[in-house]
Amino acid sequence: MAGLLCKRRKKGVSDLQEEGKNAINAPMNPSTVDIHPEDTLLEENEERTMIDPNSKEDPKFKELIKVLIDWINDVLVEERIIVKQLEEDLYDGQVLQKLLEKLADRKLNVAEVTQSEIGQKQKLQTVLEAVHDLLRPHGWTIKWNVDSIHGKNLISILHLLVALAMHFRAPIRLPEHVSVQVVVVRKREGLLQTTHVTEELTTTTEMMMGRFERDAFDTLFDHAPDKLSVVKKSLITFVNKHLNKLNLEVTELETQFADGVYLVLLMGLLEDYFVPLHNFYLTPESFDQKVHNVSFAFELMQDGGLKKPKARPEDVVNLDLKSTLRVLYNLFTKYKNIE
Repeated sequence: MAGLLCKRRKKGVSDLQEEGKNAINAPMNPSTVDIHPEDTLLEENEERTMIDPNSKEDPKFKELIKVLIDWINDVLVEERIIVKQLEEDLYDGQVLQKLLEKLADRKLNVAEVTQSEIGQKQKLQTVLEAVHDLLRPHGWTIKWNVDSIHGKNLISILHLLVALAMHFRAPIRLPEHVSVQVVVVRKREGLLQTTHVTEELTTTTEMMMGRFERDAFDTLFDHAPDKLSVVKKSLITFVNKHLNKLNLEVTELETQFADGVYLVLLMGLLEDYFVPLHNFYLTPESFDQKVHNVSFAFELMQDGGLKKPKARPEDVVNLDLKSTLRVLYNLFTKYKNIE
């Protein structure tokens, strides 16, 4: 190990461990880092990146990985593919191929199984080109490539998966504002130098969805939370004026609209028609059934002449208050004078 790290000097294990700590605690100092041997075999001016061990313990970072793994496994359940570790299970392109084919509903022209490194990279190239064709028109910055994915770079893999989840409107809620400290190891004049950079993996759901325009609710939440209760009270009064006709009563906006049932019934009352019960789940139990209900309510709103809601059905189901308020406020502005 010592010979791998620096051929000029012989060092004990304790010395190497100490240098690893110094590399973390004292960026910019030329030093060696106690990491995997392959990460230290660098050519002159070559660099490697790795996640600071402390960042790996961040609860939001762990949650991001768990949510993405669960999502991949849900998408690929029919393929009988089970992902346990992102770096080890995605680097060869096999799982990424199946994931993209399922999400985009298209077949990629690649070999099914490839054992050689060349074959794996060729498959990755095809898969990533297809991903780029989908993402680039929507302004996504590509922060991964064949070498970084095949090299099991977790940061690159996470950037790719976050982009796919957002692009395909995955029915999940990614933790917001997840950042990690990344250690960059670079070889200069035969010695390894380390620097720290902060890598942002997620921002807010709205920004990642590409909806950068702010509205009154962003301002309300950010700068006038005291007025929030006034808005909520007005909306509760509005919805109850109509739902009371069915002997229904709303007291909590964020929870009582989350399954979509009240939204569907409210649209029927506002537009004066009966919604056939076979079109939605009156007592939804699963997440998918709730998303179906909210999505169906959104369709009814568009049929009634409203624009497609800015909120995602998944956000309403996930009890996102701002999303729920946006939906209800749109109804309020159009139907506030309906008795």
